[in-house]
This record gives sequence, structure tokens and C-alpha cells, in this order.
Amino acid sequence: MKLHRDELTPQHQEYARFDDRGEARYLPYLMYFHQADYRSATINTDRAGFRISHGPGGATASAAENVPAGPVRLIAGSSTVLGIGATSDATTLASQLWSKHAPSAPWLNFGGRCYNSTQELLLFTLYRHLLPEIEEIVIFSGLNDLTVGRLPEWQQGDHGAFWFCGEYFEKMEELRESNRKAAKPFGRRAERRRTISTHDDVRRDIPQVIASAADLTLRHLDSWRRLAGPHTRVTYVLQPMAQWMRDTPAPQEKLLFDEIDRISKLGTWEALYGDISTPEVSREFSETLRTGCEKLGIGYHDLNPVVADAVGRNDWIFVDRAHYTDHGYDVVAKIMADTIGLS
Repeated sequence: MKLHRDELTPQHQEYARFDDRGEARYLPYLMYFHQADYRSATINTDRAGFRISHGPGGATASAAENVPAGPVRLIAGSSTVLGIGATSDATTLASQLWSKHAPSAPWLNFGGRCYNSTQELLLFTLYRHLLPEIEEIVIFSGLNDLTVGRLPEWQQGDHGAFWFCGEYFEKMEELRESNRKAAKPFGRRAERRRTISTHDDVRRDIPQVIASAADLTLRHLDSWRRLAGPHTRVTYVLQPMAQWMRDTPAPQEKLLFDEIDRISKLGTWEALYGDISTPEVSREFSETLRTGCEKLGIGYHDLNPVVADAVGRNDWIFVDRAHYTDHGYDVVAKIMADTIGLS
């Protein structure tokens, strides 16, 4: 039986090829990043793995290819900023801003698939040398920091857990074992440390998850502010997520959400992430971030209620609970430009 996903969002087949774990690029410090010089009708990347942005008059740019003379603007974040769900490079947030809603300067796509706030900051730190003067930085994020914030305490460390960190810990444990002496103290074999968590291991204290995710995010935002310098405006935007934004999905969204739950090998969204997907959690996380950003002198906006007020109940915004349709990216980009005051 043909899936609704293939009929309604055929571009997902290309994203599956792009995100093939067998072709993953493992990079020092960042852990992983996108395939470089990837070419397709849906998504294209430069020599470093950054997605190409499109602007007026057919202009294109990215952090490591066709870099404009400056000043430029950056939109940073995880896979929603990368543009999962968009049918082409021209319909991502960066491209919608540059080509339509805030075209006065080029927008570069600094989205990283499956990134948390630590990796978002590191990506900027490691590639800042490629960029000219930066006029504006928008960090459009939030959901991933809550999801990885639920991973077990022993995976959090000083800088927070990250997607696929169980695989990292597993390989590091194998390396440790290969370097241990054959003889064990008192003739006993050392017990192998647990490195892969299960759903039963996740942290259930949601107020603590919110607090730790917000603390890490604000710590990294302070570093963004310092690295950006006094002449660059830095704004944090809490991304609209389907269940934070509205109770009832559009008809196409319901078909896709139900199908994703049915075919997922890990379990339903509610079973996996239901405890961080309520409007109450979103509001608490948002208010903690808002208070922290005010102290840091960083602009803050929660777009969930703003976008919810702007769209109708049948407007098809999401291809899954975190990523948007072309129409969704267009709507969010316009509202973001109006809310932040971009030109």
C-alpha cells in the first residue's frame, strides 16, 4: 500500500537519501554534519555541508561557497532551519527570508540536522572565519534541546546529551576495552559499562529537563552574543512545533502524523515525546528562556502563539510534527520577519 507520505510529501524520499546513516560524515568536535557537495532537485550542499540559500534574481550563497561580500545574516538551528520538508533549497526559511520577506541582505543557512544548542554554537565557532561582516543572527531552535534533555543523566555530561550519543559512548567503551590490560584485578573481569540507553532510561522529571535545557541554551546564547560582537543583533526564536502550536492538526497533517506513528520502529510520538509536547511545557520553557534572554540582552520571541493566531485550522503547515511544508516555511518566515523587525 502506498504511503500518504509518498503521495503528499514525495521530497522525503530525497531527504532519506541525504540523511543516510551509512553515508554520515563524522567530524571532529561537531560529531557529525551533512554530506558535502550533495546534489539533487530537492537539497544541495556546499563543500562544507551547508545548504544553499536562494535570493532575489537567482542569487545563491552558502557559508563555504559563493559567500557574499557582506554584510550577511545568519539563521541557525537544527533540522527545521536546514529545511527538512521543503521541496527545494529555494523554499527553506533562509531562502524565504532572503528572496521575499527580509531581502535587504543575504541569509545564510546555518542549520544542522539533529543538532542541539552546543552543536549549533560550535558550527558557528568553527566556520566563522569563512564569513564577512554579520549584521544579524537568528537562532531558531528549542525542540531538540528538550528531546535530548530527556536522555539519562549519565549521558548529559557538562555540555548536554546529543542525538546518537549512545553510539559514541558504545564505540568509546570498545576503545577503552581494547586498551585495557588482559589481566584484571583479583582475577575478575571488569563489567562493561552501559552505553546505550532505552526509553525506560529517559529522565521523567520534566521541570528538571526544562531547567537544564534552558540553562544550556542560555549559556550558549551568551557565547553567541560575545562571538557575534557589539554590532550584530542576536535573536532567539522558539520554533513552532505542531503540538505546541495547536490542538487539532490540519487534515493532511493528521494523515501524516498517524502514519508516522504507525510505521515508526521506535514507537509513537506520544510514547516517545508526549511529556515534552504539551502547551504547558512549551510555555514554561519559553518563559524561562525569555527571562534569561532579557538578562543577556538578546532578543526573544516564541512564535508558537503568533503562528497559531495567523493560520486557519485547515492550513497545511507541517510535514511532520517538527518540519514544515513550503507553505509553512513561507508563513513562518513572514511572521518571523514581521515579529523581529527584519527588512
